[in-house]
Amino acid sequence: MIDGAIPVTLRVNGDDYQLEVEPQWTLADTLRERLGLTGTKMMCEQGECGACTVLINGLPVLSCLTLAIECQGMDIMTIEGVADPQTGELHPIQQAFVERSGMQCGVCTPAMVLTAKALLDENDSPTEGDIRQALAGNICRCGNYKRIVECVQVSAEMMRGGKAHA
Repeated sequence: MIDGAIPVTLRVNGDDYQLEVEPQWTLADTLRERLGLTGTKMMCEQGECGACTVLINGLPVLSCLTLAIECQGMDIMTIEGVADPQTGELHPIQQAFVERSGMQCGVCTPAMVLTAKALLDENDSPTEGDIRQALAGNICRCGNYKRIVECVQVSAEMMRGGKAHA
């Protein structure tokens, strides 16, 4: 046992992990360093860039500002849990990002995909304004916002049964 560590069970991407964490460890650090889920990006570590966004109980949360011990009993989803776990098939949002060049450097992409997923889980026909508002907490250092918004629009259509491919 680590000095001062607290045992927690975290449910991440549908799997339960029993860990011992220090009380001050963030969810982002725990996901990356203890569970090897490096799709959760660490950039500003101050909650300003959105790169560390994960879904907790279906809602986008900044994992750099969330303590791991606060997440016991909650359903956490990282980018590693978005694709179909049986087939490995990409989620329509991921597919749209691939087909429509929604990523450049890739640092913001996991957070953008997860935030878009939370939006589309609640609203299957968002307007451009809805999409921009939902993604407002995620900074794309490359400035690829136009394509990112298009990717979310395309994926919404794909999820509704349309054939919005490149």
